[in-house]
Amino acid sequence: MEEREFRRIEEMMGGMMGRFRAELGQELTQLRSEIVEEFRHQIGVQREDFQHKLNLVVEGQQMLAEKLEETRSELKVDIGKIDQRVTAVAADLAAHRRDTEAHRKGWRVREKEGGE
Repeated sequence: MEEREFRRIEEMMGGMMGRFRAELGQELTQLRSEIVEEFRHQIGVQREDFQHKLNLVVEGQQMLAEKLEETRSELKVDIGKIDQRVTAVAADLAAHRRDTEAHRKGWRVREKEGGE
């Protein structure tokens, strides 16, 4: 083959390589765009899932706080009732003691012997 034919083949190969590079570049650019789009989509899905789970945790915490406050209120009422009862028993005991002390001469407490 002659020099001229080699140059022609070389030019043809160069043209084909140029077109191949251009097509490959376009396909790589398109593939990159698709990958970026899919990545953004997956990140959005993951964000929504995480937000949903976080909302569930917040809702659970709110329910626990409400239940704790409700229990606290109930205990406060119950403690108030117990306090009233203790105060009433203390008052009765004090009155009984005063009454007992007022009748010392005539009243004596005896314990029965032998379990009678």
